[in-house]
Amino acid sequence: MSSDWFQRQKEGITTPTQEKKETPDGLWHGCPKCKVIVSRDEYESNLWVCANCGHHNGIEAKEYFSFLFDNGEYAELNPNLISLDPLNFEDTKKYSDRLIIAKRITGLKDAITTANGNLSGMPVAIAAMNFKFIGGSMGSVVGEKISRTIDFSLKHKIPFIMISKSGGARMMEAAFSLMQMAKTSSKLALLDEAKIPYVSLLTNPTTGGVTASFAMLGDINIAEPAALIGFAGPRIVRETIGKDLPEGFQTSEFVKDHGFIDFIVKRAELKSKISDWLECVGNLPKPAESE
Repeated sequence: MSSDWFQRQKEGITTPTQEKKETPDGLWHGCPKCKVIVSRDEYESNLWVCANCGHHNGIEAKEYFSFLFDNGEYAELNPNLISLDPLNFEDTKKYSDRLIIAKRITGLKDAITTANGNLSGMPVAIAAMNFKFIGGSMGSVVGEKISRTIDFSLKHKIPFIMISKSGGARMMEAAFSLMQMAKTSSKLALLDEAKIPYVSLLTNPTTGGVTASFAMLGDINIAEPAALIGFAGPRIVRETIGKDLPEGFQTSEFVKDHGFIDFIVKRAELKSKISDWLECVGNLPKPAESE
């Protein structure tokens, strides 16, 4: 067989290496569940949910705010709070170094972002956790920002929405972290006394001390599909009890079937479902005029 089949017959038709164009990174997204690939623009327009299999990819506070707040417009609350290292904690790395690295990689100051704005025309305050910042762990800043956002809701008499996504308490702050469970829960009790609605949204994953405190204390507790929700993870539970776990154990569907959450909402329906529920509550206090 002639090798001409595998050779260019004319000179000068190849593209010089320096003129070849590579496909820019980040133009495509591959679903981690079904592996279908779509353009990044299509993926984001579908709110970071796979149109093929419905997998809800993890997103951060900024993304939630972009579609929950009307026109994506909001005012961030207490943006400059940062964690310290009161225990001078060190394991494989110094905690102070972990904080520096997390800030540099994520562009965030801590594992939570809080803001106020309008949701379907209703003034609300929202606190949303950032899992990319040390696993969304709950340290003193997370507890303080949630507490201050609840105070904002109390002052202006507007609903409070909490979006949880966390691996639990931040061990590097030890008791300072665990204290946030009681702190946030007591603040929510004040919100309840004032008859101001609290909506808790649990996303994948919501575990540990976050589940054991504010995440499960909503007037209504809702979750995204297939989210991991529990205190200890399935592996720890399995090893502790020495038995196989039921199918779907600790998924939002399993948790709902056992009465721990009220309903499951797809991301595209979150805004309408939350606003519908708030309207059903009725007689919401009128927001205080801005000072």
